[in-house]
Amino acid sequence: MNLGQWIGLIAIVLSLYILWQIRQVLLLIFAAVVLAATLNRLAKRIQRFGLKRGFAVVLSVLLFFAGVACFFWLIVPPFVQQFQELTYRVPQGFARFNVWVQQLETLIPDQLVPYIPDLNNLIAQAQPFLNQILGNSFAFVSGSLEVLLKMLLVLVLTGMFLAEPQAYRRLFIRLFPSFYRSRINGILDQCELSLKGWIAGAFIAMSFVGISSVIGLSFLGVKAALALGVLAGFLNVIPNLGPTLSLIPAMAIALLDNPWKPLLVLVLYFVIQQIDANLVTPTVMAHRVDLLPAVTLISQLFFVTFFGFLGLFLALPLTVVAKIWLQEVLIKDVLDEWGHSPQKETELVIISQASISDIDWQTEKPDSDSEPKMDDVLPQQE
Repeated sequence: MNLGQWIGLIAIVLSLYILWQIRQVLLLIFAAVVLAATLNRLAKRIQRFGLKRGFAVVLSVLLFFAGVACFFWLIVPPFVQQFQELTYRVPQGFARFNVWVQQLETLIPDQLVPYIPDLNNLIAQAQPFLNQILGNSFAFVSGSLEVLLKMLLVLVLTGMFLAEPQAYRRLFIRLFPSFYRSRINGILDQCELSLKGWIAGAFIAMSFVGISSVIGLSFLGVKAALALGVLAGFLNVIPNLGPTLSLIPAMAIALLDNPWKPLLVLVLYFVIQQIDANLVTPTVMAHRVDLLPAVTLISQLFFVTFFGFLGLFLALPLTVVAKIWLQEVLIKDVLDEWGHSPQKETELVIISQASISDIDWQTEKPDSDSEPKMDDVLPQQE
């Protein structure tokens, strides 16, 4: 390797190291791009009613904040009320369990009494684990300010991207060599189409899961059915893990009514997820996002390992965009062209030019001397 190649290799290694160090910032920028693409799609639909671009953008942003406010208004108050009731019901359940154990001790032989679990000992053994959970909750509260700052940064970047999307797109394209810029422009078009397809498919799947959960939980008589259904629809954006996260509060609130009702909630969520996974999502995503199930799960494990919860939440759109870039740049432009001989390409160009010149020579107009005479063309009169 000569000096120039060594300098290029060092530059690539340093670039990868810098990108790795700022990976959280890049993930926030990508989240802003996804949110801007969603609001831009909504703004274009509003423009169909004859409104101007600026007014449509402002209206889409207002609708987004109104949706966020409605989400928290539906979720937070019922959950606070129900979990406050849980704090009262759980100690009562413990006291009832102690009374039941004491009654059981009077009915069984003395030899079996030591084998009956003592609730006080169980609580004492679980105390370190409870303290750890409490410490983690304090850490979560202390880190909430950082989360709010990141959300504010994403919202500000989203507004900037939404105001002038083409300007930022041209700036990104100019980072590539001039001969490759048209190719990058086509790849960005494919990414935009794929993200739009994922957004539409995710919205349809969220609506199905949310509405089905609200109807099923209302039929079972579970409290806060609307809040639980909205939460189930929202967490459905996270494949595989989202339904499990939404099941936990639903079963906890169902436990307030009857001990057997959480089992019915489990069956309900299982049926809804089976319908969504085998019917709704494949039908909606078939022509929008073409990803294998194993690839989706591996991408979730990868992004949650290196990027945390935000990486888990954005795993699917990140995988969609990464697939397009790998397929178009690495496979088509690099690997598929690997080993092609430049000499053969030159010969092909020469042959093509020679063929074109032959066609031009054959289609040249004849000289005036060789033009047919009128007597040869017209039939002679007898």
